[in-house]
Amino acid sequence: MALKIGDMLLKAGMISPEQLDKALKEQQSTGSKLGSVLAKLGFITEDEILQFLSKQFNVPAINLNDYNFDKAILTLIPAKLSQKYGILPLNRLGRVLTVAMINPADFHAMEEIKFSTGFEVRPALALESAIWTAVDKNYGAAGMLEDVMQSIEQTTEGGENGLEVLEEQKEDQGDAVAEMTAAIENSPAAKLVNSLIAEGVKRQATDIHLEPYEKDMRVRMSVDGVLHEVMQPPLRMKSSLVARIKIISKMKVEEKRLPQDGRVRMNVMGRPIDLRVSIIPSAFGEKVALRILDRSTVTFDLNLLGFESGPLKHFMKAVHTPFGIVLVTGPTGCGKTTTLYGALQEVNQPDVNIMTAEEPVEYSLMGINQVAVHEDGGTTFGAALKAFLRQDPNIIMVGEIRDKETAEIAIRASLTGHLVLSTVHTNSACLTVTRLVDMKVEPFMIASSLLLVESQRLVRKVCPNCKEPYQPDQRLLEDFAHAKIDFSKANFLKGRGCSECRNSGYKGRVALAEILPITPAIRELIMRRATSAEIETKAVEEGMPTLRMDGVTKVMNGITTIDEVVKETVAAD
Repeated sequence: MALKIGDMLLKAGMISPEQLDKALKEQQSTGSKLGSVLAKLGFITEDEILQFLSKQFNVPAINLNDYNFDKAILTLIPAKLSQKYGILPLNRLGRVLTVAMINPADFHAMEEIKFSTGFEVRPALALESAIWTAVDKNYGAAGMLEDVMQSIEQTTEGGENGLEVLEEQKEDQGDAVAEMTAAIENSPAAKLVNSLIAEGVKRQATDIHLEPYEKDMRVRMSVDGVLHEVMQPPLRMKSSLVARIKIISKMKVEEKRLPQDGRVRMNVMGRPIDLRVSIIPSAFGEKVALRILDRSTVTFDLNLLGFESGPLKHFMKAVHTPFGIVLVTGPTGCGKTTTLYGALQEVNQPDVNIMTAEEPVEYSLMGINQVAVHEDGGTTFGAALKAFLRQDPNIIMVGEIRDKETAEIAIRASLTGHLVLSTVHTNSACLTVTRLVDMKVEPFMIASSLLLVESQRLVRKVCPNCKEPYQPDQRLLEDFAHAKIDFSKANFLKGRGCSECRNSGYKGRVALAEILPITPAIRELIMRRATSAEIETKAVEEGMPTLRMDGVTKVMNGITTIDEVVKETVAAD
C-alpha cells in the first residue's frame, strides 16, 4: 500500500526518486506511514497528499482535524461498523449519507453501510491517521453511547451489561436526598455508568476518568498506562453521572465541596470487580477517577511477571529467607503491589502467619491477614507494625515505608526473626539505600537487616497479533552506545496496529526489574555512607543488570520496543 502511494506520487512528479528512497528507508526504521514520513521530512505536506489522492479517486477530501462531528449523524452508523472499516459519517442530505473513508474504493464497505443505514453512500477521503483518531474519539467506547441510548428503557436480569452492584448499603438519608437517589438509580445516567464500567473491564483498563469542563465533559480510560478518550457524554448528564457513582460507592451525594473516597464491589460480565473511587471538586464540577481492580486479569505468579531468570533467583532466595527486609521501589503505578503480592503468594503456606498493612487493601488474598491503614483514623503503618508484633507473625508486609518511625520498626522486626516486605518511592534500587539514610536511619541498622532491593517499571508489550520486524531509529540506539551493546542479533519487533490492540501496536505490559542483592561488598558501602552512584557502580561490577539493561534484553527478544524502554527508564539511568 505504501509503495503504491509512493509510486503514484513519484509518477505525478510530486516527489523525486531520491526523496522516495529516503522516505522508504525512514519508514522501515520508524514503522510510520509513508505519507507521514514524507511530510515529516518536508518533501510534501499531508494536505498535498490528501488532495492528490482525492483527485486519483475522484472523491472530495476532508480535513478531520478541525471537523465538528454531529452526534446525531454519528449514531447513523454503528460503532462496530466504523471500527471495522475505518469510516465516519459526516453529514446527510436527504437519502444520501456522506462518509469519510480510508479507502473510497472499498465497495464492500459501502454496500454494508447502505444495508445498515438504508441511505445511499457518498464517499469522502481523509487521512488514515486522522480517521482512526476520530473513530477512537467518537466511537472509542465500542458503541456504548449508542447501545445505552437505544436501550435506555430496557433492563436485563442481573443489571445492564451483566453488571450488578454487590453489598450496596442504604443509609438513612433526608427525604430530598432519598428521592434524588431513587430517581437516579433508574435513570439514563445509571445505565451509562454501568456501560462505562463494563467497557473499562472489557478493555482491561486500570482507570476511568470523568472530567467536566466549561462547555462539555469527557471520559478517558487508561489502558496499558496510556490514557485514551472514549466518549463525550452530554453535559446535562454531568451531575447525575457523578451522583450515581456516589450512590454505589456509599459517598455523600449532597457533598460537592470536599474530596471523597469510596469503594464498591460489582459483578461485571460474571466476575467480581472492585472499584476504588475518588471524587474531587474542580473548576467546572466534580472530577471522578475509578480504579478498576480485576482479579481475573492480574497474575501473582512471580514467574509470569517478566523477571529474567538470574535476578528472579536472587529475589526468590530473599523472600524465602526467614528474617530480614526486602524492599520494592518505583513510581506510582509501576506494579509494586503486584510484585509484593506475588512474593506473599510464594511463601503463603498453612504453617506461616502472614500479616499485611495496606492503604488500601487492593486484592483479598486467601490465607493472609490483611489490615487497611487509615492515617486519619490513627491506624498508621507504624501503629499497624507495632500491633502486628503482638500477633506472632512470621512475615509482615507494610504497604510503604514513608518515615523514620516506620523504617526503624520494620528494621527491628526483621532483626527479631521476621521477614518484612515493603515499598519505598525512589527511582532506582541503589537510591533506596540512600533514601533510608536520608530518613535518619542508622547505616548499621540498614546494613544488618536489608536483604535485597528491587526497582521496577512497566513497559507495554508488542501486540502478538500484529507484530512484525522493524529497524529502530538509529538515534534511539545511540542512547545505548556507552553500554557497547551488540544489536546485530536483536529480534526487533513492533506492532503495526490492529483491532486487537486498537491500532496502538501494544497489548499488555511487562515489568522491567533492577534487583540489588545486599552482598558483603554492598553492605560495606552502606556502612561507609557511600553515594547511590558508588553503590550502583559496585552492584553492576557484581553483575546487577540496571533497569535499562533489563529493558534492552526484552527489546532484543522482541517483547517490547526501544521507544518504551527509553521512555520508562530515562529518569532511572
